[in-house]
Amino acid sequence: MKKTLLDSSFLFALINPKDVNHTACAAVARDTTLHKTILVTVIPETCYLLHRWLGHGVMRAFIQNLQDPIWQIEQVQPQDWPRVNELLNQYADARLDLVDATLVAVAERLNIETILTLDQRDFRLIRPKHTDHFSILPA
Repeated sequence: MKKTLLDSSFLFALINPKDVNHTACAAVARDTTLHKTILVTVIPETCYLLHRWLGHGVMRAFIQNLQDPIWQIEQVQPQDWPRVNELLNQYADARLDLVDATLVAVAERLNIETILTLDQRDFRLIRPKHTDHFSILPA
């Protein structure tokens, strides 16, 4: 199985059937060859987006769904924070945010090369230490 990390933009489009990217995200989510991990920092950002744009009930359903064993929730470890800080400083001009920096740091630690995101700009800009570039799905 190919290990992946999920970004909030992917999760929002996956949950929102009216999103223009919903069908593509749903197809990726159904791919059983992908091991899908949600980083703990992605959860509050996703909840904010869901609550703001789709309502409190949708946000609660998302939290309820996280209890399903199909989702692996990964923590940011103490050794990730120096790399997060380095990334935030290195990409300060691009205004890289905390969630994306933690995704990169954890991807490097876990040797994950594939990010499920709609945020093409940031994840194409960043040069991870463990691979030449990230693979981004949906393509």
